[in-house]
Amino acid sequence: MTDSAEKTRPADNVERRSTLETQVATNPKLLDTITARIAAGDYPKALLGALPDAALDNAHAARSPLESLVSTAPIAALEAIVKLTGRPPMLVRDDAVVMEPLPDFQPGTDLKIVSVQKWLPSVGRIEFLNADSSWGGTGSVVDKRGADLLVLTNRHVAKLVAQRAADGRGVFIRNWQGVRMGAEVDFREEADSRAGDRSRTATVTAIDYLADDLAADIALLRIAPGAYAPPAVFNMAAKDAGFNDLVALVGYPAFDPRNNAGAQAKYFHDIYNVKRFAPGFVTQVTSGASYLSHDCTSLGGNSGSPLINLDTGQLIGLHYAGEYLKANSAVSITTIKKVLSGAFTTVQVPGGVPGREGVAERRRDESHDAAHFTGREGFATAFLKKGTVATPWPGLNAALDATLALPSDTPAERGELRYTHFGVKYSATDKVPLMTAVNIDGGRSKRIKRGDDQWFFDGRIPRAIQLDAANFADPEIDRGHMVRREDPNWGTAEEAEQANADTFHYVNAAAQHARLNQSQHLWQGLENYILDSSRTGGFRASVFTGPVIGPDDPVIDGARVPLEYWKLVATLDESKQHLRATAYLLSQGQMIRDLLERRSRVEALEGITLGAYRTFQIAIADLAEATGYDFSAYLAADPLRRTDESVAGAAQAEPRFIAIENLSSIVL
Repeated sequence: MTDSAEKTRPADNVERRSTLETQVATNPKLLDTITARIAAGDYPKALLGALPDAALDNAHAARSPLESLVSTAPIAALEAIVKLTGRPPMLVRDDAVVMEPLPDFQPGTDLKIVSVQKWLPSVGRIEFLNADSSWGGTGSVVDKRGADLLVLTNRHVAKLVAQRAADGRGVFIRNWQGVRMGAEVDFREEADSRAGDRSRTATVTAIDYLADDLAADIALLRIAPGAYAPPAVFNMAAKDAGFNDLVALVGYPAFDPRNNAGAQAKYFHDIYNVKRFAPGFVTQVTSGASYLSHDCTSLGGNSGSPLINLDTGQLIGLHYAGEYLKANSAVSITTIKKVLSGAFTTVQVPGGVPGREGVAERRRDESHDAAHFTGREGFATAFLKKGTVATPWPGLNAALDATLALPSDTPAERGELRYTHFGVKYSATDKVPLMTAVNIDGGRSKRIKRGDDQWFFDGRIPRAIQLDAANFADPEIDRGHMVRREDPNWGTAEEAEQANADTFHYVNAAAQHARLNQSQHLWQGLENYILDSSRTGGFRASVFTGPVIGPDDPVIDGARVPLEYWKLVATLDESKQHLRATAYLLSQGQMIRDLLERRSRVEALEGITLGAYRTFQIAIADLAEATGYDFSAYLAADPLRRTDESVAGAAQAEPRFIAIENLSSIVL
């Protein structure tokens, strides 16, 4: 804190100085240590430079510098001296603590520290793969499951690279490039570790548990140890911590930009991201709660650090939060053991949501009966230009039309499951939405924040033909909205909320293979472009989307997993009088390759390789030929149309497509 800041809060600073003076005056050993370390220059240079000359002179003369410190030193420097001396974050080298003076602890504390050093190899740094951050926190080995080990860390650490699944497990998510992220645990990473040393690094093979946001801040990572000796499993304390218990925090404090940079440098000598051992005491235990407070020195990288009882050598808590230089919070051992036993309970923690104790930890799938959908009008074909420009449903080919699930509410459009501003045609045999259609009104759109996802079954068709959470249990399978959540959210606030909720029905979800998302950002960028452009220009759009049903589509857990997707966007043209329609394909190139082969364009095949997913703009006539669908209502409105607009004419020509490298590549 600067001198000017001190002048603005004199009462607060008087209290802070009084507290520190009492703390030092009642502990002669701490005072002697401060004096000796100042005289020896044993504090960081930045800290010594902040001390008044009188304090330095007194220290060199072997007199107490306390009076001059309390009266003249900046309060931040004074707090730093006491904290650094009384609660040192000691380095770990070769699985042993590098001891520093412990004047604020009872004699024999050093021996207790030595006795718990056996647990140091069981604490590791949580490192990330394919992520923006190289690492995110600390973890410790708490259980053995067969040949695997479970590593305990915080939910907020794991959520940097993973998301919670419906069954409470965690699933690694993808980065902005569409590559799935991952994690490892480095059980060394000490101050003198060799760069690139992976001799004690284990890969996280699964996330067995990722707590809900209303539950205790816990995650359990599964690892398969390598060739090195596996880390020991921590012994668990039999009961929760008590007030003033002697404890220690083991972890990887990182430079935290939220805190004062100079103060951090004073504490940690500008050495961050390596294993440290910080002793302290339990400062608060709240009756009936699942957390405790402690005063061990910590920074952001300590998230997930084990809190060890130095008297028993047992795990007593899991550090998850703290207020810099003041107090820290940890999950209690009772809660940790409940999670390990499978009793995943929801608890209230500091800063949680008051009155939400006991809220269910996860939202399970539920069902809506047919009556729930009363009044849903579905997709409007008379939507553009006040209904004068029609956008009819494209026709499915006969084979797929025969598989349609037929809703019990007998819609006018065959097979349409009607929702708010959109409709879905669903295959009863392939368990996949064959086609969706959504009306977008850019001038009346509403932004709705995404909440806790809860998915529903539609009671208008048999439950047995619908997907559920089990179909998305495989980490290589994603649950993809066919009608995007945002697209139908327009109209009154009530309409928009209802449309948003309607998109979370399983008939609107396709099982998508992981590879599809490798270039998903372009496909999503296309949809954002359509939606944002309509919002800006105030015009309307009708969007049809569906999978390309192909013979090579895998079937996983009873559900077809399409490898390609198409989209057709219908709007008004620049004159706002006539129809404009464009078609797109998310593909590795299979459809284009097949069209070239079918039309004997062998020379062009040399440029087609089945690599990463890409987004293409494709002529609607070519899309019609490849799928067997009836897009005749849109052929003449396609800017990629030929002189002969018919599908038969297209069959005699080379396929027309454009690889979209950016949105400016789109031909409108």
